[in-house]
Amino acid sequence: MWRRVTSLSTVIRSSNLSLLNLRQAGVNFREAFSSNVQTPAEVRISPKGKTPFITFVLGGPGSGKGTQCARIVETFGFTHLSAGDLLRHEISLNSENGAMILNTIKEGKIVPSEVTVKLIKRAIESSVNDKFLIDGFPRCEENRMTYECIIGKEPNIVLFFDCPQEEMVKRVLSRNQGRVDDNIDTVKERLKVFKTLNLPVINYYAEKGKLLKINGTGTEDEIFERVRPVFAAWRYRSKHFGLV
Repeated sequence: MWRRVTSLSTVIRSSNLSLLNLRQAGVNFREAFSSNVQTPAEVRISPKGKTPFITFVLGGPGSGKGTQCARIVETFGFTHLSAGDLLRHEISLNSENGAMILNTIKEGKIVPSEVTVKLIKRAIESSVNDKFLIDGFPRCEENRMTYECIIGKEPNIVLFFDCPQEEMVKRVLSRNQGRVDDNIDTVKERLKVFKTLNLPVINYYAEKGKLLKINGTGTEDEIFERVRPVFAAWRYRSKHFGLV
């Protein structure tokens, strides 16, 4: 089992997460890499009737999680569901729900959990895939508990991209994507909220043996080489043991 995470600045020292490293890190392969392990309240929400394989991807704004999700999708065939993108799409619909989301984001606060989870659930149900990366969620314990209540299962694994604050601020301000929350004041508020609320979630999944912490510094390729072994292990078990 992973020891309790006591600091967001602690990073993995080795960039080579072999299968042995993953076991030593506390990942329960039979449970973490199997979509067949269910909680009593689990609801099958895949259109194929198969329980989806869910990976939560956590990290502060600018930690590189979105970029790495794109690489995972390309290499391993997952569907990427960004909580932020789902919220922004809802905003674009100009609905009452979208207006509420927009005002909340502008203030650097977290959108109500039920709203985000229902958007995630709708996206999973409408997909033909059964392997998902849920990016940027949950951001607090309320998010986590609401997800488990509505979806009916925990994630199979959780990736946490750990990156220094100064690097995250630099990345956000340089990406120039035209987002309403990509300004210095809002970024600082988002980082403050992230540090306050996300650590209990990280600790929770660490204690359950589901957390894999990734050093989020370096080039895109360097970071992906730290990520690759996690999903290579999943693909190996899915091919040889048929667990996914």
